[in-house]
Amino acid sequence: MPAAIILVVGGLLSCFAGYRVFRFVLAFFGFILGALATSSAMGADQTMWMIGGAILGGLVGALILVLGYFVGVALIGAGIGAGAAMAIWAAMGREPGMLPVLILSILGALAALALQEYVIIVSTAFGGAQTAIVGGAALFGNRIAAAAAARSVYRVYPLDPLPATKWDLIGWVVLGTIGVIVQMGVTAKGRK
Repeated sequence: MPAAIILVVGGLLSCFAGYRVFRFVLAFFGFILGALATSSAMGADQTMWMIGGAILGGLVGALILVLGYFVGVALIGAGIGAGAAMAIWAAMGREPGMLPVLILSILGALAALALQEYVIIVSTAFGGAQTAIVGGAALFGNRIAAAAAARSVYRVYPLDPLPATKWDLIGWVVLGTIGVIVQMGVTAKGRK
């Protein structure tokens, strides 16, 4: 339950005010990524070490992304490029090789740096929408989302490129689009 609440609050903050609080959003997702990377290296039977490692890894991940603001923007673009490669090849019923993922990741990173403001707005809106949907689904009793929010360190559902069901997808698109509109019209307006 606490993890689901954190996902909902952090996701909505990212969705509707991501550009304004981008450094905080970087810290939030850096913490999540660092905690996941560290805790996945720990044995599941070592609960205290796993929690301690997750907290320490989360703090290091947050610090790295906050200090590397432009690196964070480039990483978002690279992630979008890698996600595009996965989606394109998945549509063909295959997995992409390393070269297409690498090429699209580099192109995504360069495009993100060139279109920094828009990339931040769109990625925080849709990334936050997906995170909030997973947290909300966990709060309303969805077992898969609850497992992802509570204890899954090997498969990170909130960070998957696409949601698992049709309603997740519809909610993600609607909430993400509203987030982009709100950020473009209200929270990011006049801020450079």
